[in-house]
Amino acid sequence: MSIHIVLVEPEIPQNTGNIARTCAVTGASLHLVRPLGFEIDDARLKRAGLDYWHELNIYYHDSFAQLKEKFPDGRFFCATTKADKSYTDFRYRGGDFFVFGKETKGLAREILDQHRESLIRIPMRPVTRSLNLSNSVAIVAYEALRQMDFPSLV
Repeated sequence: MSIHIVLVEPEIPQNTGNIARTCAVTGASLHLVRPLGFEIDDARLKRAGLDYWHELNIYYHDSFAQLKEKFPDGRFFCATTKADKSYTDFRYRGGDFFVFGKETKGLAREILDQHRESLIRIPMRPVTRSLNLSNSVAIVAYEALRQMDFPSLV
C-alpha cells in the first residue's frame, strides 16, 4: 500500500503537473480538493506531467471534509511552515495521507487545528517564506517512501 498526496485548492497548474508526475513515478495516489485554480485540461498542467497521466491514480473531492469522510481511518499529516515538528520526526506507513495547501496561503486554519498533533514542516532558513509546492511534496513523499524501504520501487 502506497501513500496519498492531497492538494487542497491548488492554484498553479505547473506545480500540480509536477506533483502528478512525482505521484506517477512513486505509485502515490493524488487527491485534488476543489476549487482548483485552473482547468484540469490546462495545457500547462498536462505539459508538466509529461506523458505519465495514464500511470496516475487521481481522485477529486469537493471539500477536505468529503475526503476525510471517505477515509475515516486515514492518518493525515499536514504540511505547514507553522508546525513545530519536522517531517522527519514521524514514522510513516502505507496508506498515510500527506496534505498540502494552496501556494499563496497554505492550509486553512481549521484544517491545521484539526490535525495539531500531525503537523509537519520542512526545515528552512528563517529569512525565507517557503519552498515551492512541488518540491515540498517530493521531499516529504520520498522520506515516507524511504521509511517504508521504497515499496514497489526499483
